Amino acid sequence: MSESSNASVIPFSVEDEEEATVHNPAERLHLAEAVRMAEAIVFASAEPVTEKQLAQRLPDGVNVAAAMTELQDIYSRRGVNLVRVGDGWAFRTAGDLAFLMSRDSVQQKKLSRAALEVLAIIAYHQPVTRAEIEDIRGVETSKGTLDTLLETEWIRMRGRRKTPGRPVTYGTTDKFLDHFALEEIRDLPGIEELKGAGLLSTRMPANFSVPQPPADPDELTEDEDPLTDIDLEELGLLTPRVTEE
Repeated sequence: MSESSNASVIPFSVEDEEEATVHNPAERLHLAEAVRMAEAIVFASAEPVTEKQLAQRLPDGVNVAAAMTELQDIYSRRGVNLVRVGDGWAFRTAGDLAFLMSRDSVQQKKLSRAALEVLAIIAYHQPVTRAEIEDIRGVETSKGTLDTLLETEWIRMRGRRKTPGRPVTYGTTDKFLDHFALEEIRDLPGIEELKGAGLLSTRMPANFSVPQPPADPDELTEDEDPLTDIDLEELGLLTPRVTEE
């Protein structure tokens, strides 16, 4: 078989196919319009918009991931950046310009040391119960501390542990990720980063380790039950239903 015939059977790679799509004028025009539409949707939303939500509103056949990557690149050099927040997308002030917003921001109530400790434990150990938090801290945790964190909407009640008493489990929220500029919970700093920031002593016990946060903090674990309407009523999160006599 000649060299020319060999060349004719070389497979068309995935990279070649993607490159062809990029330079296809019709495809580029279709993607550019999808980018504009996605920009409008995210800009108008008060909450991060997931790719699933975008797919429901954008034209059929749009490569949502490609559109968001392009939009993110467009805004990467601007005063407002497109960032991932959990499994959603949102516009946020560029990190190096955050100081410009400080004088206009509402002063938030400063969290106590106890609240910060509890928040850190929930972030790294989730799902975790109040008793487990107390066991880690070595001191009792007041309900007021948990209530304060729930009010910030940085933590939430996830479910109930499948143990006697069925204690409530706690985890973090997308608002927690958004506030601390984390794309996902696994972006929490590791032990070396914590030491470097002066948040951990450099003389920690040899066997000390920082827990690895869960890959998907929204997914219930095997030892958790979901919260039912009855649970929500007991916890004061749902108005009790009135039964007619």
